[in-house]
Amino acid sequence: MAELQSSANALCFAFRGGEMLVRVDADAVRVPRGREVATLLDAGTPIPAGDVGGAECVALAVEGEAHAPEGMEFRGLRGLHAVLGADEFRMAGRASQILEWDRAHRFCGRCGSPTQPGPEPLARACTGCDAVHYPRLSPAVLISIIHQNRILLARGPQFTPGMYSVLAGFVEPGESLEETCIREAREEVGVEIAEVRYVASQPWPFPSQVMIAFTSTYAGGEIVPQPGEIEEARWFTVDEIPMVPAPLSLSRTLIDRFVREQGGDPAALRDPRSPPA
Repeated sequence: MAELQSSANALCFAFRGGEMLVRVDADAVRVPRGREVATLLDAGTPIPAGDVGGAECVALAVEGEAHAPEGMEFRGLRGLHAVLGADEFRMAGRASQILEWDRAHRFCGRCGSPTQPGPEPLARACTGCDAVHYPRLSPAVLISIIHQNRILLARGPQFTPGMYSVLAGFVEPGESLEETCIREAREEVGVEIAEVRYVASQPWPFPSQVMIAFTSTYAGGEIVPQPGEIEEARWFTVDEIPMVPAPLSLSRTLIDRFVREQGGDPAALRDPRSPPA
């Protein structure tokens, strides 16, 4: 634990699987400092993760059977969005991705030899063939499809019951982002789209993605849900919007954008955290 003890004031983003350790005080939930966990957890080597507001941050993998120290809890990363500051939550996502990459690259994907810390902070070097491995992201697109005063929303079999969202899909080799949008709309719901326009992007640490959001307009075709991928897809006016993802997600950003353009109030939308009507 020498490395962690030398960073006593560092914000420590400690993960037990998909859960992060937080200190729970009477009126706040916060990320613990290194000194608070150094003598309490039998943890691995901390990995530098950057800084938040000038404070050093480290990512730390904790054994699966570890218990939270007194006054602390392990909580799912998604649930921390509502209680951590925006910068701390973004760093929590970054830390979780760094730890997942570090865990998954203990051996070289080229020759199978063990790896060791590389020449840069976020690098692992192969001890056999000298290949250097860096964290990689999986880009995925989100697409809102608008037809006059309606938006196309769909639900997959893994969704919370009653929840719908915009279409999504991973970018395939050789595709531009816009080409992915067109292909996914065609494959998932059988419609053609046009005027594909970039809106925003978002790091998405579940586990290692970057989401790129686009708007588009309907250009033809009847809705035909892709078997196994889409349970149902429908057109919705602003007054018909069903349960949608929480504001944490970029998909919700696209839905909120449509609602505002139609003169509605995004705050009135129901997300999975809302009580039943």
